[in-house]
Amino acid sequence: MIGRERESKDLNRLYDSGRAELVAIYGRRRVGKTFLVDETFAGRITFRHAGLSPADEEAKGLMQAQLNHFYNSLDLHGMEPCERPTSWLDAFLLLEKHLQKIDDGSRQLVFLDELPWLDSPRSGFLQAFEGFWNTWGCHRKNLMVIVCGSANSWVLDKLINNHGGLYGRVTYEIKLSPFSLHECEAFYRSRQVQLSRYDMIQSYMIFGGIPYYLGYMDRELSLAQNVDQLFFARNGVLRNEYDRLFESVFTNPEAIKDIVRLLYTRNAGFTRKEITQKLGITDGGTLSKNLSALISSDFVVKYAPFGLSKREEHYKLVDPFCLFYLHFIQGKSRISEKYWQQNVTSQPVVTWRGFAFENVCLHHVEQIKQALGISGIETSSSAWSKKSGDEEGIQIDLLIERKDNVINMCEIKFTSEAFAVDKKYYQILLSRPERIREIVSPKMSIHSTLITTFGLVRNEYSGAFTNVVTMDELFA
Repeated sequence: MIGRERESKDLNRLYDSGRAELVAIYGRRRVGKTFLVDETFAGRITFRHAGLSPADEEAKGLMQAQLNHFYNSLDLHGMEPCERPTSWLDAFLLLEKHLQKIDDGSRQLVFLDELPWLDSPRSGFLQAFEGFWNTWGCHRKNLMVIVCGSANSWVLDKLINNHGGLYGRVTYEIKLSPFSLHECEAFYRSRQVQLSRYDMIQSYMIFGGIPYYLGYMDRELSLAQNVDQLFFARNGVLRNEYDRLFESVFTNPEAIKDIVRLLYTRNAGFTRKEITQKLGITDGGTLSKNLSALISSDFVVKYAPFGLSKREEHYKLVDPFCLFYLHFIQGKSRISEKYWQQNVTSQPVVTWRGFAFENVCLHHVEQIKQALGISGIETSSSAWSKKSGDEEGIQIDLLIERKDNVINMCEIKFTSEAFAVDKKYYQILLSRPERIREIVSPKMSIHSTLITTFGLVRNEYSGAFTNVVTMDELFA
């Protein structure tokens, strides 16, 4: 298993705790939640069950289909034949009886995967699960229940932050995040996929750190050939993944996709007020729920741009897979099956890489801090742009504001060779600190920082940068 060392260690510690444990694992779809449990507890799972996707069943018969499927899982795990349950209260009673019958005093591990899918409308599932845990499960010292779900907002609202009968009942929670570049590199090596770090970063721009997507990489093909095979070929396995991604997780996928498509159109993102105006929707609880769902699933981040208050927080789309899909595939009916190979050096793709590399860096701010030697310093980070009247606009890719009275003003450049500063760009760099000083305390020092692929060409203008971070340091 690549990565996940801390999560696996925590799960094993909980397994050996000697008390009842209710563990919730959540994270973006395809991030590897089920794989984590399977690998950590291979041969130790007493009972496992996965809910049926609501998208695959008619709503009218969904509850009974889920109950029948739960009964079948019990049957496969050795439960004595009995009548099929007609309610979730009956279903959990069957589980309790089965676990009691096979109890030999050793640890019993119950794994309920895709738990939100079991909670179909008016099914009474949550109340039944509450009764199962509060009345029976929490009193059995040898019982460990692990629940998983890709519908993160459900896991957070209905389970972890439950204000009813399950309040405070979850004994441990794990949010599983996408791989870092370091973990992607280890994954590729384990699969004997030979990519340079330059290409690994480009793969991150497309797939993000999602193990499921990385697993499709064919080691006999180049990165460009893999991209064509997965996205642009007629039967590419990821060609329709974007729609599946939302339809399988969100109860209102079209409204969610409307927000995602809007956020895609502006690199800096939009304020909540702008979202309501642009989409023509009301600013209420439904919007709050949708935005929270996107944030908890790592599709979107909420941040206050440098120099602005929290009242002007922006919502920014940061999921690499969604950004790539919307840029190159969405709405395009005719695309060459070898599009990526044919356009790998085209200007549109080169321009896209520049913005995509900025997003990669936003996902690796901790590695950037480590490279700068400021890991132990409290910081906040965001982009910044300003334009007013006839004034020439200014945009800073990344500002890292530090508690030691320093601001790292970061320029992010994705190039195929060492980056060279010319006279014109040198003059632009010299003017930028003064613009920032207009809105920060006089005690703040500003360090011009370059984040790039292959470093900086030393010439008469290279002194404009105080610090240089290379792509190798993003793999820390």
